[in-house]
Amino acid sequence: MNALLATGLLLLRLTLGLIIMAHGAQKLFGLFGGHGLHGTQEMMNRLGLQPAPFWAWVVALGEFGGGLLVALGLLTPLAVLLPIGSMLVAIARVHWAKGFWNSQGGFEFNLALLMMGVVLGLTGAGSFSLDQVLNFAPPQPLTFLIGLVVLVVLLLILIPLGSALARRSQEPAGGTAHS
Repeated sequence: MNALLATGLLLLRLTLGLIIMAHGAQKLFGLFGGHGLHGTQEMMNRLGLQPAPFWAWVVALGEFGGGLLVALGLLTPLAVLLPIGSMLVAIARVHWAKGFWNSQGGFEFNLALLMMGVVLGLTGAGSFSLDQVLNFAPPQPLTFLIGLVVLVVLLLILIPLGSALARRSQEPAGGTAHS
């Protein structure tokens, strides 16, 4: 791989990884003006993602840990799936209804981060990465594409299932009373 391409992939990884890691630090630790895990759990409740404590941990750890792995270029074809999953959910549950433009609360920024992850998933981390140092070289881009399909299927199953279970647990015991 030539040095310019390797440098470009390094800059892309660092940008995506550090942005996602900072968002994870907001959700996990309350850093950078974030609300910590409690606030993340409340946000999951507002978004209808149930069980909220589970999704709060998934999102916070996925963003923080995924961002760190991406920045380091470690396990890249799998690591990028963490921010991609987070951005898919953010687009679908928060930003889609607000349109495209970020200035209106839309999904523009989330889409840019998601696509950065897709590019890294398809290309790999590049020469300046821990994947290269450790000789981690799963089949590219097959590993990423299979992981992406599995991620989307899991999100399509787990999110509606959690919401349905939450609604069911909130139903009054014994059904409704008739007069």
